[in-house]
Amino acid sequence: MAVLVQIPAALQKWTRQQSEVHAEGGTVQAVLADLERCFPGMQAQLCDDQGAIRKFINLYVNDEDIRFLDGTQTAVKDGDALAIIPAVAGGSGGIDRQDRKARGVGST
Repeated sequence: MAVLVQIPAALQKWTRQQSEVHAEGGTVQAVLADLERCFPGMQAQLCDDQGAIRKFINLYVNDEDIRFLDGTQTAVKDGDALAIIPAVAGGSGGIDRQDRKARGVGST
């Protein structure tokens, strides 16, 4: 079963700069195993030492978060899309104390 896997820019060095690749498998777990077979080192970026999906990695099958489905046992079929989305964290975007005070943002 060919699944289209969408690769974020941060992981494209493992897929030879490809933003989309095809992988085989009947579950998300099997697709991830096939990704590792085709692109060695990819699994270490997505999974911890116990094989669990890293906390900062989100996986979506056809726009549905697998955490609310069957996790890595979520079934996939030919033509499905698996999106790998790294979590994004950030701060104030460089607003310094003076700017924050001038904008009335937060306490000083």
